[in-house]
Amino acid sequence: MNLKQLSHRLGLSQTTVSRALNGYPEVGEATRQRVLSAAARYNYRPNSRAKGLATGRSHTIGHVLPTTTRHEVVNPIFGDFIAGAGEVYAANDYEMVLSIVEDDTEEEVYRAFKTRGTVDGVILHGPKLNDRRITLLQEIGLPFVVHGRASGVAADYSWVDVNNTSAFARATEFLIDLGHRRIALINGPEEMDFAHRRRCGYEDGLTRRGLPADPALMRSDEMTERFGYDSACALLGAADPPTAFLVASVISALGVRRAVEERGLRLARDISVVTFDDMLSYLDNGGQVPVFTATRSSVRDAGRRAARLLLAQIAAPASLPDPVLLEAELTVGQSTGPARPLPPAPLTLPAKTR
Repeated sequence: MNLKQLSHRLGLSQTTVSRALNGYPEVGEATRQRVLSAAARYNYRPNSRAKGLATGRSHTIGHVLPTTTRHEVVNPIFGDFIAGAGEVYAANDYEMVLSIVEDDTEEEVYRAFKTRGTVDGVILHGPKLNDRRITLLQEIGLPFVVHGRASGVAADYSWVDVNNTSAFARATEFLIDLGHRRIALINGPEEMDFAHRRRCGYEDGLTRRGLPADPALMRSDEMTERFGYDSACALLGAADPPTAFLVASVISALGVRRAVEERGLRLARDISVVTFDDMLSYLDNGGQVPVFTATRSSVRDAGRRAARLLLAQIAAPASLPDPVLLEAELTVGQSTGPARPLPPAPLTLPAKTR
């Protein structure tokens, strides 16, 4: 059913029906309820383009990814965030546009969004230290919410982030309480704000327990399974290997586990691993008894929260910034145990000579 047919059934003008559906105050409450009831009964949904003309809004939210981070599209963390945000968009008759752009054109894309009215707002992904995109979006007046936050940006803005510093400090102290003194950090790229905060938390945990932070035990890069594997292989092959690993992602933790098992070692018995778990839909950390001990926070829930914040900002542009800090829960799984000396590496005997 279209607007003309619904108006005819109600005996009202199309303008009155449209204004009732879009919440205009000049429409009487009795008329509004009558229109809403009929729309529900006949399963009428307004055309988004027509609705945009009536309200001056596009009813679209933008997500922009530079080409250097295009892998995010297939990253399960990004996928779960988008799934959570998408639930909120759908419930509020909003659509989403995903733009993958060259790094040096990202600023132009945001400016075009604003001047053309393509989107009503954007969610900013992957904030870096001193991220200038935040200042840009404030300058051009495009509503935005940041998934994460950016150290070094003094201005107030709305964001949704996990308390990464606290989570990694707590995880580090948990391992120290188990007797571990050689704790390796397998981190994300440290120009990213979340990874910077996680390293700070790791170092804070060591300092509070009187242990030095050893740069030889720290690795940072894109959080892939291969990065976790290569890092763990190198560290376990060192003269003074770690007895525990603190890992920034379950994906990298899978690589650490592969490296541990290839050396004939076992998690919890020989090597302990604590990871960060985004509670991913398609990469479950073992159900009731987690595979990995982890600091846990749902990235899907973060997506929902960020989307709600952005829609509220669009509805009330004069509202104050609303930062949301989520705390991660430490959940003990099957990957941690008391520290113990590592067994010696198996000897490789030279071939016999004839």
